[in-house]
Amino acid sequence: MKRLAGLVAGLLLAVAAGAVDTTPPLPSPELQQRYYDMTHELRCVQCQNEAIADSPVGLAADLRRQVHDMLIAGKSDDDIRDYMVQRYGEFILFRPRMNLRTIWLWAAPVLLLVAGLVAAWRVLGKRTRLAANDVAPLEDEAGER
Repeated sequence: MKRLAGLVAGLLLAVAAGAVDTTPPLPSPELQQRYYDMTHELRCVQCQNEAIADSPVGLAADLRRQVHDMLIAGKSDDDIRDYMVQRYGEFILFRPRMNLRTIWLWAAPVLLLVAGLVAAWRVLGKRTRLAANDVAPLEDEAGER
């Protein structure tokens, strides 16, 4: 039993160690903050629901290294985003940019909210009109309906 517990603990540590960012620190705190922000803004294309900062897979490590190298080379955040989108598509961004292809992502919540409000307004209006026109007694004199 102790061996099994030790094996499980070892496997968990190995997985956790894989997510450790091994890129060297950047020369300034501002660049380090930009690196942190960019690696949390870009999605791992292999894991799909993790940022490259949190992903233990090799592809995410390569992407972190690319972000690091581009920051050292003096690239702006938009340059890095453009490069990643050109290479991997809009999917790599957790917050996709608004353009003609992604406008539905931004408009859908508003349209669904408006549709829900219109539906609720119509249902409540019909119920109010039905209640106002209903003149039948709830019970007759014998206590039966």
